[in-house]
Amino acid sequence: MSEITLGRFLFERLKQVDVNTIFGLPGDFNLRLLDEIYEVPGMRWAGNANELNAAYAADGYARIKGMAALVTTFGVGELSALNGIAGSYAEHVGVLHIVGVPSTSSQAKQLLLHHTLGNGDFTVFHRMSANISEATAVLTDITSAPAEIDRLIRITYIKQRPVYLGLPANLVDKPVKASLLDKPIDLSLKPNDPEAEQEVVDTVLDLIKEAKNPVILADACTSRHSVKAETKKLIDLTQFPSFVTPMGKGSIDEQHPRFGGVYVGTLSSPEVKASVESADLILSVGALLSDFNTGSFSYSYKTKNVIEFHSDYIKVRNATFPGVQMKFVLQKLLQKVQDAAKSYKPVPVPKRPASLASSGPSTPLKQQWLWSELGKFLQEGDVVITETGTAAFGINQTHFPSDTYGISQVLWGSIGFTTGTTLGAAFAAEELDKNKRVILFIGDGSLQLTVQEISTMIRWGLKPYLFVLNNKGYTIEKLIHGEKAQYNEIQDWKHLDLLATFGAKDYETHSVSTDGEWQKLTESAAFKKNSTIRLIEIHLPVMDAPESLIKQAQLTAATNAKQE
Repeated sequence: MSEITLGRFLFERLKQVDVNTIFGLPGDFNLRLLDEIYEVPGMRWAGNANELNAAYAADGYARIKGMAALVTTFGVGELSALNGIAGSYAEHVGVLHIVGVPSTSSQAKQLLLHHTLGNGDFTVFHRMSANISEATAVLTDITSAPAEIDRLIRITYIKQRPVYLGLPANLVDKPVKASLLDKPIDLSLKPNDPEAEQEVVDTVLDLIKEAKNPVILADACTSRHSVKAETKKLIDLTQFPSFVTPMGKGSIDEQHPRFGGVYVGTLSSPEVKASVESADLILSVGALLSDFNTGSFSYSYKTKNVIEFHSDYIKVRNATFPGVQMKFVLQKLLQKVQDAAKSYKPVPVPKRPASLASSGPSTPLKQQWLWSELGKFLQEGDVVITETGTAAFGINQTHFPSDTYGISQVLWGSIGFTTGTTLGAAFAAEELDKNKRVILFIGDGSLQLTVQEISTMIRWGLKPYLFVLNNKGYTIEKLIHGEKAQYNEIQDWKHLDLLATFGAKDYETHSVSTDGEWQKLTESAAFKKNSTIRLIEIHLPVMDAPESLIKQAQLTAATNAKQE
């Protein structure tokens, strides 16, 4: 073929950057575009239950594969997705949001079309997306369209932020040269300014030479901006004690002998808190310093020698170096850091907390024991997804095996996010390794917001573990305010009937209420294999929660009640 349609060009380009599943919903302004997905071998259309869930799914897929694509229709569809897109923007996740928009002639004539506000303004929704997108464009010219598509895909991948692409219905079938596909999209980072980079590296090395008690702290963007390998090598070469934040969980191998635990300010264990806060040098990689990620901003460093490595700037003490990317700085640092750290004498890292002992097999299940015990069930390569609420806090107590990827939307915190995310992560995991397990922990309240996406999992034969924490309502909200308030209550569902309701034929359901039932289930060899989709209802006391969440809830309530 000497020519292909612009629609096919778009999906061929996405396939070239390893995006093999497209999320979204059909709408009349994108229907012809969706036809082109089936023209690309190996490409599939997920077909979500609603646009919000589709955005969540794209987020989960992108966290595992590095980038995702979402297709919605103009107005009604794209606006339904924006909460999910905003979360991806806040948490540095690369999602290309493709919107099928009315034809260029309809826009030019300002026709009173459906899905508009009735005022002839076809740009309003595009403008809404601009504030939560790294870049936006609506294609208007077929001659420049392929290059524009390439540019937007590159930005999505490099910047790890959502990008908006409006594609008019009349351009989808327009021909473009097929030979344009022969040149790969350049996904490499542009080099740093050499002088600024060298100044950063030299300053960091000098601080390392002088440090007696340094630590490494890895946060969310260690994973998002692909510097996990560099961070691991930095730990290996320096032997500095190393910690993660809640958002950074999984960024450092928790089996590494120099891993010391999860640092959450005042919510940390006493040993972790003392180790981090007594440091005389902190190498902070990929920080996203939100309230729930820092114990309500309760970091109490005793030193001003803090170096923040970010995707697009470096901060050394009070000096900021804009545009200096951490990927190259870390790579250059690794060439000389071992020599700079040669006088450092390794100190012991905080010991891994011992698993909590059960009071007996008939003991009612409680969260403090559950999250401590969970590490025994997890395997190398697992993707562990925890919903905002008790799960997102409890998982900090769980010791991960090597190569475990944690997903928890700590910053944006949109309740129900993880159902769609589990779908996207399960698609991504299947593409990487069919034996890779995807494990969700979600509260009964959160599940009610996005439960429909379980039907999409069943439709595609995906095999995640769906652990539903049934504590009869919004426990995290009850802990913050309104323990007995009606607005924190929900309708109790028959969770074990959900898979059958959504049409599953091959599935498992389990109900767990005691320590013994949990141990029997999770120690089963058959259960450990992801051979089918499973829903496990875990019954917990209403106000039971991890200790860290109880403390965080008190801090949040106090902050919310402050008078100016």
